[in-house]
Amino acid sequence: MSDKHTQKTAGELLSDAMSNVSGLVRSEVDLARAEISENMNRAGMAVGLIAGAAIIALVALNVLAAALVAALTEAGLDAGWSALIVGAVLAVTAFGLMSKGLDDLKLSNLAPTRTVKNVQRDAAAVKEAYDDK
Repeated sequence: MSDKHTQKTAGELLSDAMSNVSGLVRSEVDLARAEISENMNRAGMAVGLIAGAAIIALVALNVLAAALVAALTEAGLDAGWSALIVGAVLAVTAFGLMSKGLDDLKLSNLAPTRTVKNVQRDAAAVKEAYDDK
């Protein structure tokens, strides 16, 4: 058997390494794009939750105001207390939606964590391969 077929020249090795690094970088960029797109979709959903919470909060304030007026003017308290209970439930719902939306908008939730982990793993693999030679 000839050593010519089993050994590559330094130029070929360098060319292969550059090709692999180039492919790796392209893959990581594609993953980063996909992950950022996914996170932006989540951010859009979070903004929708916040908008929904704001609308429900406005409705809750209207109902609570109507409940207070009804409670003060009627003194029978049936209709007023009912409206107060509905208003309180809507306020709690708005608070839950707002909390979820704000939590989803935290920068730590929007960062491309999978890409960072992959890049760190790839860098460690390249370093290990380099150290072995």
